[in-house]
Amino acid sequence: MQSPATVSHPALSAQHLTLRAGARTLLDAFTHTFYAGEIWCVAGPNGAGKTTLLSTLAGLSRPAAGHVELDGMRVSDWRALPLAQRRALMPQSAADAFSASVLDIVLLNRFPHLSGWGWERAADRAAAHAALDLLGLGAFAARDVLSLSGGERQRVALAAVLCQDAPLLLLDEPLSHLDLHHQIDCLEALAAWTREPGRTVMFSCHDLNLARRFATHALLLDGEGGAYAGAVHDVLTPTLTSRAFGYPLILIRDGEHEALIPAPRARHESPAGNDLPAG
Repeated sequence: MQSPATVSHPALSAQHLTLRAGARTLLDAFTHTFYAGEIWCVAGPNGAGKTTLLSTLAGLSRPAAGHVELDGMRVSDWRALPLAQRRALMPQSAADAFSASVLDIVLLNRFPHLSGWGWERAADRAAAHAALDLLGLGAFAARDVLSLSGGERQRVALAAVLCQDAPLLLLDEPLSHLDLHHQIDCLEALAAWTREPGRTVMFSCHDLNLARRFATHALLLDGEGGAYAGAVHDVLTPTLTSRAFGYPLILIRDGEHEALIPAPRARHESPAGNDLPAG
């Protein structure tokens, strides 16, 4: 796990946040402050509200109750351009509507920094190349984005978000479509990016062990309105993850290494995982 930068000011705050999907309550009166220098993993079962939460924190969805603050001001009160300069959102999926080079796709995220006629400057192109290089995509700059595989396109999308140069990144499933090698490369790149003062990352992820390795903090949604937030090894425990996912998990150790794995379940155990291991 990477250590966060020594920065103490809050970046983002959820105040009594309630999220609903139809009649279901995804998150109930959740209050927490997220600080610069932290890397947060948002985890939970399918349908628990991870995407809804990230969209709400980004200011793109309205909560059922409560509000989100960014730098002490309600995110709903931010003007669009300053907000785009302050936070960047990577959606779970984005279809490429037209043929364009990888470099041009990444440069689209420089829009909040353009002025005058909106033409890219040398600094914008340098930022795009730097983001591609950080993710090992420098040789892809001239490629047509429509020629890329799903995993390659996912890494380009992450490069575009980094190129936006916003100090708060909200990433919805940034590791989807990636093999293990590229998942680790991307997480190492995000950890290195976060070491610069004032930067914060929140990403949703289904791999609890990668989250325990690279995140500093975790927000675990149980899908029934509850949430656990705190240091990653205090939240992604066998007890809490078993309860959230409805299946018993155990923690195994090999020297300094730990891993959460599914526990063998006796036939008489209920699918809800009521017989939980200690954690």
